[in-house]
Amino acid sequence: MTNHKAHFSRSLQAAPGRLHFAAHSHHLWPDVTFDAQAACWEDAARLADRKWERVFGEVMPQTQQAIARVLGLSSPDTIAFAPNTHELLCRLLSCLPVDRAPRILCSDSEFYSFTRQVARLEEEGLADVTRVPVEPFTDFASRFAAAAEKGTYDLIFVSQVFFNSGFAIAALEDLVRSLPDDETFIVVDGYHGFLARPTDLGPVEGRIFYLSGGYKYAMAGEGVCFLHAPDGYGPRPRNTGWYAAFGALEQMAGEGVAYAADGRRFLGATFDPVGIYRLRAVLSLLDDLGLGAGEIHAHALALQCRFIEGLERLSPAVLPLGSLLLDPRDVSCGQFLTFDLAAEQAAALQARLMAAEVITDHRGSRLRFGFGIYQDETDVAQLLDRIAAL
Repeated sequence: MTNHKAHFSRSLQAAPGRLHFAAHSHHLWPDVTFDAQAACWEDAARLADRKWERVFGEVMPQTQQAIARVLGLSSPDTIAFAPNTHELLCRLLSCLPVDRAPRILCSDSEFYSFTRQVARLEEEGLADVTRVPVEPFTDFASRFAAAAEKGTYDLIFVSQVFFNSGFAIAALEDLVRSLPDDETFIVVDGYHGFLARPTDLGPVEGRIFYLSGGYKYAMAGEGVCFLHAPDGYGPRPRNTGWYAAFGALEQMAGEGVAYAADGRRFLGATFDPVGIYRLRAVLSLLDDLGLGAGEIHAHALALQCRFIEGLERLSPAVLPLGSLLLDPRDVSCGQFLTFDLAAEQAAALQARLMAAEVITDHRGSRLRFGFGIYQDETDVAQLLDRIAAL
């Protein structure tokens, strides 16, 4: 197994005794992001107002191109950036009908940025929402497709990898093609899939929106998220910022509010560009190392399997293996393992692990361990030792 720790020296040396197994929640940053952060500051100092020429003329296009390569997109021009996925989600929602409550189909396990916003609209009668349970996992895709066939939906929203379990939709293309109405917006939340699972959007790039960002496996931190927007869907979001007019400034006044014809139509307004600098640096590093999503996922999977095998040899008193929600040796998963415990037990165990300098997190009753390329077999061995010591 290749060791990539040298590229994370700043993060690892900042807390030498820490075992960071929360790559699914807050991924450690590689060293190149430190230089990228400084480069953003230096560009602002040297160029002042003209820094935006560099951001829009070089930094952003290079990052779009790198994202397009990772996702198998034919053009980088479909990609728009925002500080968070909620901002992009609100622009997508603003494309839906206003003469009635839009009909929305989703799972019961979407991330909070979606579930909270849609639930609030639902309270006001501004959304008609159908939720399909993700569990049992084995037939979720067929049940979701069947629900889509029963009604005409304005928006279908589903995760590539579900944040509260790690369950992954293995055949994303098959699911998209099973959804019947060509007018329906299909949005895939790829936050736990981007650079965590090999993803080729090429066959469905003209049909789906894809949301993701830098905070998880893209290793670039907060403040940088992106949307792939297929041509022809949502040409004029009602929730809009002045950057969305870039590329359409030649449109004459009096013809309505102007929008770019490509993904820039989903841009907002002035933002801090430093996250895009960091993301560009990470994607460049991965390219230099020859690390694609497939290699990253294989590395994490090998560590997950080693961890599970180690737990099988330990007494189950602290972390019973029977509470493992999904075994990645049998089921398509993301890059974290989820143990379903009692809510009080999950919180208490996370606190005990924290006291032992093991960073994990829990969502309700589910304790999660995330894996990344800054870990190797020695980290897993130490993790098992510290669990045994509890």
